[in-house]
Amino acid sequence: MQEVVMLGADDVPDEPFRGPWGQRLHALTKIFAIAGGVGFIALVMMSIVSIVGRKLASAPIPGDIEIMQMGTAVASAAMLAYCEMERHHLRVDFFTAKLSNQNKDRLDSLSHLLLALVALLVAWRTGASAVSLKEAGESSMMLSWPVWTVVAAIVPSFVLLAMAGLYNMAVHWSASRNEGEQA
Repeated sequence: MQEVVMLGADDVPDEPFRGPWGQRLHALTKIFAIAGGVGFIALVMMSIVSIVGRKLASAPIPGDIEIMQMGTAVASAAMLAYCEMERHHLRVDFFTAKLSNQNKDRLDSLSHLLLALVALLVAWRTGASAVSLKEAGESSMMLSWPVWTVVAAIVPSFVLLAMAGLYNMAVHWSASRNEGEQA
């Protein structure tokens, strides 16, 4: 038999309720983060194989540094949106400690909006850079891989980061409005 637990106002968790759209967005950011983590694991394994091959057989993986640079950029960008959805960014609450919850939520809403706008700007400029690199036909020095493909692979991560920022902005704005109505 299941026990019913009643929560009081002080027992409500800090985590806001995620509706269906928020749950889907959270799941997508989690998939991106897991893919980024798998990418980092693959890069570490490739690096170990290359280092061991270099030391024992004078046979490193050709272009291992290029692969590491490109892979790290894509993998790290893939993890940013999940960090935003979980709100695990560095926060300095020293200046806002004495503000009301409503004002804190308003400031949080503004910070998430600014993050979303910057993420959209970075996605736009990164996409423009990928197009420019494709037109120029630029390729990596050792492997001759087209650089534009790697740069273009970063764009979806920043678009997802912007979506997560907008979602969190809406959550905090809604919380600030609800707190204002209760006061």
